[in-house]
Amino acid sequence: MNKHLLRTALIVSYMVIIAVIIGGISSLFSYLNTGADRASILHTEIQKINQYIPTVVWGSLQNEGRPMDAQTLSRLENNYLDAWYIKQRAYQSNSTEGIEDYYTENARKNLYETVAYNKAAGITIEATTLEHHPEIDFFSEDGQLIVLTDTDVVEYKRMYINNVFVLETKEVSTYKVLFLLEDGFWRIRHMIRENTKPYIEKQSTKLVNDIPTKGINYYPQATPWDTFGEGFDTEILHKDFNILQDAGLQSIRIFVPYEDFGKANIHAEKLKKLEQTLDMAAQYDLKVMITLFDFYGAYSVLDWTLNRRHAHTIVSQLKNHPALYGWDIKNEPNLDFESRGKQNVVAWLDMMTSFVKSIDPQHPVTIGWSNAESAIILKDQVDVVSFHFYENIDTLEEVYASLQKEIPQKSIVLSEFGMSSYKGLWNPFGNSETAQEAYHKKAQTIFAKNKIPFMSWTLYDFAEIPTEVVGKLPWRKNNQKRFGFIDDTGNKKPAFQYISTNSKDSK
Repeated sequence: MNKHLLRTALIVSYMVIIAVIIGGISSLFSYLNTGADRASILHTEIQKINQYIPTVVWGSLQNEGRPMDAQTLSRLENNYLDAWYIKQRAYQSNSTEGIEDYYTENARKNLYETVAYNKAAGITIEATTLEHHPEIDFFSEDGQLIVLTDTDVVEYKRMYINNVFVLETKEVSTYKVLFLLEDGFWRIRHMIRENTKPYIEKQSTKLVNDIPTKGINYYPQATPWDTFGEGFDTEILHKDFNILQDAGLQSIRIFVPYEDFGKANIHAEKLKKLEQTLDMAAQYDLKVMITLFDFYGAYSVLDWTLNRRHAHTIVSQLKNHPALYGWDIKNEPNLDFESRGKQNVVAWLDMMTSFVKSIDPQHPVTIGWSNAESAIILKDQVDVVSFHFYENIDTLEEVYASLQKEIPQKSIVLSEFGMSSYKGLWNPFGNSETAQEAYHKKAQTIFAKNKIPFMSWTLYDFAEIPTEVVGKLPWRKNNQKRFGFIDDTGNKKPAFQYISTNSKDSK
């Protein structure tokens, strides 16, 4: 019996050892026969994630030498833009990480020297390119060398010395670029910049007079700040938009969350829901102000190309919709001045305003400032000036008149205002529903007297407020829940009769 057990144990051990050896040899063989995965050796992993996608418009492909094929052109474009991204990132961080992956040994030398000099001098440069117009000049017969000319390259740069802002430039240049094929990737061997001149942004504005004068900021009651999520329901939109139409309102302001919509790669189902919302609005004669970039707050120069791709997809898809009223670039961006820097925020807004206008020159563009004091910023770039007002309603008439004096040639819209009716544990001295009614009654009197276009906040009270909106503090959350004209049980509050100057129903 012992002999049989011993023999069995030896056989099993032998089989396990053989299996381990064979497995090891198989893994080694597989490894040796697998080419180097560039994404696995790159620190940046930009092969997997879109991080730099400026507008690229290729010119003629009737080049000298070898004919250019679509696959090579696509690979060349990807490597070229990745090289730009790595260079911009190197100048911003004064790090040489990733440079060797996109530049040949000769080209790296100049980049390394520049990075070393900037680091020693305390210089950092935040930069991006927004447009490229390349054309192939030569493609060698052996498929190892390409020369291109990239004209009208739009560049934005911001320089800091010891973290102090010193310079901002917008330029347009032409680049001559020579690529060598190394390890299956196109690396830059030479890049020569020429014909540089200041870039003059086209800041045309349109005179807008026929804007809807009576509107409201809208979220469905069950899904505040998540209009286009899983709870999206066209029947809810039908019901709500019918209420708004019957109340005499003419427009709604809605919000597109940047990350939720997919950032640079817009989710098709989200865009479809946004378009369906406009379809529903059109059935009830409601015009729609679309507020872009909700919950976005980075403003990084290296994000600009991603932000533009996001805006381009949405604006180009909806610019011809009959329900579209206009574009609000960003909700209350001045609240980010302290944390992100006013100069950074305003530069981003300036860029994005011009970009949206270039895609849709027909509809007005505005910025939803959180107060009247900030509304004069970029007043010459926007088509309509808009601001929010949550201060003493008795001062509104004076504030609005002051803005009209400051900006006499532009329509001015009060795109958010309201009063919470929360009065409870977390705010025992808050306003009652009766006080809210008196507030809106007075507001409508002021609007009628001064012909002020308005968009109130908001149709419904909400049972829950996302933490991202006002934070975790209970007195802020509970206050935010009670701005509506209809309570969370579906009953119209006393203020509803003043949702508009000609409401039909106050029941």
